[in-house]
Amino acid sequence: MQQLLNGIFIGSIYALFAIGFTLVFGILDRLNLAHPAVFAASAFVGIELVERGGLSLWAALPLVFVVGAVLGLLIERLAFRPLKGRADAHFAGLISSIALAGMLIALLQWRYGPDTRRFPPGSFPDTRFQVFGAQVTLVQVVILAVSLALMVGLTYMVTRTRLGRGMRAVAENPTAARVLGVNVDRVTAVTFAISSALGAVAGVLFAINVNTAQLGMGAAIELKGLAVIIVGGMGSLPGALIGGLLLGLAEVFAVQYIGSSWVDVIAFGLLFVILLLRPQGLLGARKVREV
Repeated sequence: MQQLLNGIFIGSIYALFAIGFTLVFGILDRLNLAHPAVFAASAFVGIELVERGGLSLWAALPLVFVVGAVLGLLIERLAFRPLKGRADAHFAGLISSIALAGMLIALLQWRYGPDTRRFPPGSFPDTRFQVFGAQVTLVQVVILAVSLALMVGLTYMVTRTRLGRGMRAVAENPTAARVLGVNVDRVTAVTFAISSALGAVAGVLFAINVNTAQLGMGAAIELKGLAVIIVGGMGSLPGALIGGLLLGLAEVFAVQYIGSSWVDVIAFGLLFVILLLRPQGLLGARKVREV
């Protein structure tokens, strides 16, 4: 039971990160490879707000969400919008997002140096609970609650709001959506902002979980995020959730029963088997451009 809960907690972070990835891909058919840099940058920003700003983690999380949204707008404006008229806009945007990610990491290194950073001692109460014989910390409960709240809120927005209807229209056919009065540029910008905001919160939650923030933490989770959205089904938000939880559980049980050196082998081996059995992903369909 302990390992099951640990897998769910870490899987919820993977899912939140992957949902930010798949939101942009599902709506805009673009792969934003600056997303991992936002993940890392926001962890450093969160620690800065707590350490030097004197804020509690509760106050820092909403501010990190806003910082992530602003970074998303900058990524869309600098790396993708200038290239949207090109015939190779998909590939050109991918390359430009990699370049922007490199610049962001370089700025982080200039500001904070290469050293690992941690939250100040006592930033979060060390409260523990017993759940079905397993020990759960308050940090883990908050991580799961915040992740689920953001996922539910995103699902509601996409399915029930006017903005969500605009997103689905753009995902279906951007040209037709523009003819019908949808402001495609605005929907694109908001999509990037929400995607990066989710990635930013995931970065802080991950740093809270391990009490560590490093420049390379985004690159370490990037491959896992891509694997999650492929396994869940490209462009499927529920699929990203399920894929993230599966990856988290696979990693935890691999450490428990085989050894930490086999974590990636077992985790990605399981995902590889799933793709062999269902190439379109768990919740994917032939029509992959969906929200």
